[in-house]
Amino acid sequence: MKTVILCGGIGYRLKEETEFKPKPMVFIGNKPILWHIMKIYSHYGCNDFIIALGYKGEYIKDYFLNQKYFIHDFTLSTKTGYAKIYRDTTDGKRIDDFKITFVDTGLDTLPGERILRIKDYIPNNEDFMVTYGDGVGDIDVKELVSFHKKQKTTGTITGVYPRSKYGLVHINRWNVITEFIEKPVLRDWVNGGFMIFQYSFFDYLKKGEMEHQALKRLIKKRELSLYIHRGFWHSMDTYADVERLNSLWKEQSPPWKIWND
Repeated sequence: MKTVILCGGIGYRLKEETEFKPKPMVFIGNKPILWHIMKIYSHYGCNDFIIALGYKGEYIKDYFLNQKYFIHDFTLSTKTGYAKIYRDTTDGKRIDDFKITFVDTGLDTLPGERILRIKDYIPNNEDFMVTYGDGVGDIDVKELVSFHKKQKTTGTITGVYPRSKYGLVHINRWNVITEFIEKPVLRDWVNGGFMIFQYSFFDYLKKGEMEHQALKRLIKKRELSLYIHRGFWHSMDTYADVERLNSLWKEQSPPWKIWND
């Protein structure tokens, strides 16, 4: 099953990082968040990706085309272009097993149309997965796929608990503050990405629309299911999110690092 990753947006709220590169290429540790997302899927054997490009898409192409040079020592002949790469015994762990199709879906295209524009790269009548290029979690993709097949609806999205951007204040009946909770996890579900659709989902998509419009059409038909994920999930919308994810990555066991290498 192919996995579509939406990587075309500009990321206005993260301008500190996205002025010169696309949001999915913001680094968490020494790798872009896009790589982290792909590793989550790859852990479950989902290695076939379609990257829907837009803003500064060439940056993403360049990273993966030259990844072997980033992770190895090499000698380059500038006259002939010949490069000798010095590999070592850890290559089996260092080199990712990804198959990537890069699709230019336009600079200002909305996410719904971006999905529509990759239709030609999805085999006829096959299910496909879709996610955003800015969110990670310890999602059990195998269980998600199983749930989707059991539901038999056109689409399945993953419901996650969001984290409040503000601290919450609790008071007693005399308006005296009894507790302050710093940016708590809320208890309402939001769409955390990690979605699966039947091929017929393309019939619900229209040019010039957000993906939410198509999802609303599915809801009216009772054709959209919610896979509930109570584990870790974190989006990367602001620079504070980048700092938070980098802080978590430095821990011995980052919560979304479900892969072994």
